[in-house]
Amino acid sequence: MQASAQPTPICDPAQVAPILLGWYDANARHLPWRIVPGGSGADPYRVWLSEVMLQQTTVAAVGPYFVKFTTRWPTVTDLAAADDADVMAAWAGLGYYARARNLLACARAVAERGGTFPDTEEALRALPGLGEYTAAAVAAIAFGRRAVVVDANVERVVARLFAIEEPLPAAKPAIRLATGQITPDSHAGDFAQAMMDLGATICTARSPRCMLCPLRTHCRAQAEGAPERLPVKAAKKPKPTRTGHTYWIERDGAVLLVQRPSRGMLGGMRALPDDGWSARSDGNGGLPGAWQKGGVVRHSFTHFDLEMQLMLCGPAELDNLPAGEWWPIEQIEAAGLPTVFAKAARLAIAERDT
Repeated sequence: MQASAQPTPICDPAQVAPILLGWYDANARHLPWRIVPGGSGADPYRVWLSEVMLQQTTVAAVGPYFVKFTTRWPTVTDLAAADDADVMAAWAGLGYYARARNLLACARAVAERGGTFPDTEEALRALPGLGEYTAAAVAAIAFGRRAVVVDANVERVVARLFAIEEPLPAAKPAIRLATGQITPDSHAGDFAQAMMDLGATICTARSPRCMLCPLRTHCRAQAEGAPERLPVKAAKKPKPTRTGHTYWIERDGAVLLVQRPSRGMLGGMRALPDDGWSARSDGNGGLPGAWQKGGVVRHSFTHFDLEMQLMLCGPAELDNLPAGEWWPIEQIEAAGLPTVFAKAARLAIAERDT
């Protein structure tokens, strides 16, 4: 008698949460902003701060910044009272600097409410800088509200569980709908973090560890034999390369730093002067003067790559100095320069010392 074919495993939404929560109890990552699975008393400030920092940034990179911020500003009201320049300097190197500006705006809005975060997804969305994902994550993790939390890790897990073939970003509504089907009414915070951990440690973008996955018998993509091909991503458009100049102007052991406009790229940050390069255009040639060429700084932003020529001179060789502050060169790391300008500063120091 011929054996019957095995049925294709199908994701059973009712079973996903209990299985995953049991797995999370034993396998949750230990992170500075986490409480233990099933625990209570999550601090909304710490949850919100970690979620803002984790946008477009790895857990490994965020950890030291989170500890630094919560040590220096242990409450949301402490952060709200901080000087803008201090916060921007502390954020330097973490990237996506609009997040730091939104961080301050949100902290001050919460401080005006008496230092208490609202506890519903809808009310959280009304705070500055809180989009759909962050509001849902804070509502679920900090307040135990049922909320559909979809980050890149969750997106990948769900696309594979349900074998959602439509390419991203068009697949996002279907992925969100499917995530809603498996999100439980209780323990929503643990469930959201369990999904994140599963995606980060087991259901990885490359070489997923399917044999260790607690949901493997419910995963359509695993049953079909090629889970790593999901989610399907649209082909990336090539990034343009922009060119520009930055200027190292040195006097008596100090370098001239400027503050960038509050709006726009790297807004509000201390920086070396530059010639106006941006994501949309090359620099304009910049400051007249008796410049000497230094090295070239190469840096990749989200939407463009930059090749920035370092130019060196002293203030006596310039007719008009940009408005700014003279910063001791030996303390340049404390200035909190964005990564692209920190690279330029290290290059200038190395060249002046040779």
